[in-house]
Amino acid sequence: MSESTIGDSLAQPVVIAIDGPSASGKSTVARRVAEALGCVYVDSGAVYRGVTWVALRRGVDPQDEPAVGRMLERLRLEVVLSGNAASVRYDGEDPGGEIRGPAVTANVSVVAAMPAVRARVTQCLRDMTRFGGLVMEGRDIGTAVFPDSPYRFYLDASPEERARRRHRETAGPGADAGVQEEAARLRRRDAIDRGRQAAPLRVAEGAVIVDSTAMGVAEVAAFILARLAAQGLRR
Repeated sequence: MSESTIGDSLAQPVVIAIDGPSASGKSTVARRVAEALGCVYVDSGAVYRGVTWVALRRGVDPQDEPAVGRMLERLRLEVVLSGNAASVRYDGEDPGGEIRGPAVTANVSVVAAMPAVRARVTQCLRDMTRFGGLVMEGRDIGTAVFPDSPYRFYLDASPEERARRRHRETAGPGADAGVQEEAARLRRRDAIDRGRQAAPLRVAEGAVIVDSTAMGVAEVAAFILARLAAQGLRR
């Protein structure tokens, strides 16, 4: 497959789907793969966080599904590119790092489980193919957003390793206390993601499963790139 097939905007652009649970390494790996292939990187979870941010900012109870649905009907989602990464503005506003704040983190699982939210965000994600080839990471990219993509991966790691990674992100290097609490939070998030009615977290049929427990980011990215090259996909 030629380089132009990956990076250019075509009728059916390449979409590489990288799914997995929280703290499985999806974001960093997906960024590296996108850069290596000249594709646009998309963090689908950031869009769900953005919708949650709007609800909190506008005083909409994130637990109130009908109210969130009404807000969503009036909400304009605008996709913009910064370098090789896509992001979304909400009625013209860029939430920036606020989508990673504790209030959004505490409520995003509930909001993301709402069928109306998933339908609207899924359409937004699909529309991003107008930018050309995509490397999109999330929890339902290979199962619900782009189920026909031949390039689907599922990243996972042991619960203990995932908890250590997430705790290092939030508490900094060398921090050990609080890993068990983080593990409990991840288990709760996993239960919501796997148990929701709309597009639950699961391994897509035919997806390549990558256990990154004992692997570094560079190793995982290299493995995915090698598999893609074997399928005829390279820059």
